[in-house]
Amino acid sequence: MSRKQEILTAASKLFSQKGFHATSIRHLAKALGVQGGSLYAHISSKEEILVEIVRRAAERFLSIGEDLSGSPVEKLRRLIQKHLEVIAEEQASATVFFHEWKFLPEEKRRQVLLWRDTYERLVQRVVEEGVEAGVFRVENPRLATLFLLSALNWTYQWYRKDGPLSLKELAEEYARLALNALGAREVEDGEA
Repeated sequence: MSRKQEILTAASKLFSQKGFHATSIRHLAKALGVQGGSLYAHISSKEEILVEIVRRAAERFLSIGEDLSGSPVEKLRRLIQKHLEVIAEEQASATVFFHEWKFLPEEKRRQVLLWRDTYERLVQRVVEEGVEAGVFRVENPRLATLFLLSALNWTYQWYRKDGPLSLKELAEEYARLALNALGAREVEDGEA
């Protein structure tokens, strides 16, 4: 792992636990076992670290769209699995992505909102495809999208790798619940 990646990993953990404002460069240096000044050989500011953590998390979420194929039901299942994988594998970064981005300057916040909106549109397209195919029965795809994302995003608060559900079991159960919420009807090949 590169020194920059070590810094980002440690910062993700600290920002998710203490918050961006309550975490100082001194806290970060202590977590890494280095002098505070030596961090500036790898970063220009604490804000730069926050931007990089949020950018990397956004890229992970956005990359989910590259791997969606099949029927709307298959796409939704895959999307749920991949979304939960990002949260489970990058729990601290996901926490920062969901909360700490609002402490960025206006220009950087606009970029984060653009990433978030792009991902929401990706999810909404899957819902709309299901509605158009007659598989999902919802009157308001936008509201259904926000409902799905709210349920998925909140898992960072409580999911634990050593908990009672494996990630695969959690994704299967979430998919079942999501399909029920979307009014998914049985399709000929039995995928719903």
